Amino acid sequence: MTDRDWAYISNDLIYVALFAYAFAFLFYAFETAFSVRAGAAMDRSQTVKSNRVGTVFFLIGSTALVLGVIARGVSAGRAPLGNMYEFSISGALTFALAYLLIGRKYDLRWLGLPIALLLLIILGTAVTLLYRPSAPLVPALQSIWLVIHVATAVTSGGIFLLSNAVASTYLWLDRVERKGERSEFAKRFPSLEVLDQLSYRMVAFVFPLWTFAIIAGAIWAEAAWGRYWGWDPKETWSFITWILYAAYLHARVTAGWKGRKAAWLSLIAGSSYLFNYVYINVWGSGRHTYSGL
Repeated sequence: MTDRDWAYISNDLIYVALFAYAFAFLFYAFETAFSVRAGAAMDRSQTVKSNRVGTVFFLIGSTALVLGVIARGVSAGRAPLGNMYEFSISGALTFALAYLLIGRKYDLRWLGLPIALLLLIILGTAVTLLYRPSAPLVPALQSIWLVIHVATAVTSGGIFLLSNAVASTYLWLDRVERKGERSEFAKRFPSLEVLDQLSYRMVAFVFPLWTFAIIAGAIWAEAAWGRYWGWDPKETWSFITWILYAAYLHARVTAGWKGRKAAWLSLIAGSSYLFNYVYINVWGSGRHTYSGL
């Protein structure tokens, strides 16, 4: 098959993933709506069945996404990390895989609805606004550091986003409990302590990887541009994200921050990553202008 054939296969697989995640979202939404409406008298068999069907569609979508990203790489003859479209589909893949892998140890079925929604937003934006045909890399990106630096950044972002989803759930449940007893629907979620620890452990696990991504980027910058650091917008916001997550970990370890304060700080740090990913990549200036837009 030609590179063009692989490109078409990749596009088709990404759309398969989109539709599968859409069906997963619908079944997760039905499960949630049925639980909220029925309350204490709800028929658990209906909600369990809906969750299982949603999970099947989620797995189908994730499989299609894996194959779609691989096919994109084959069509381009390189790692699929050269522009915003490729960064987005690869980031969606790491986000979905992080949810599935961490879900093997922790029961994350309760996060199915927001995870499916976020994946739909990421992939929908990628195919409608960010899509660019497969093309050779610009000279500055033709380096092994593309795989090392960008892949670690993408992986970090996927886990950061999952941690933010858990932190957001913590804040919602904390507000519910401060108003009174949990509803039957809210009782399906883990305790606040479990959510707090899970969010922290994900950040603690991926923070060294994010640190390495920044260091690898500096090494690559010296090789490509003759300087390790230039304080352009993307470098600056990557460093700001590192500082905020370092502050989060420091506050937990030394100051004993837990619960609500830690969740808010985690969300602020995650927001800085998303700002860097969306705003700086699309509208920012500087040498990191490889979005393809």
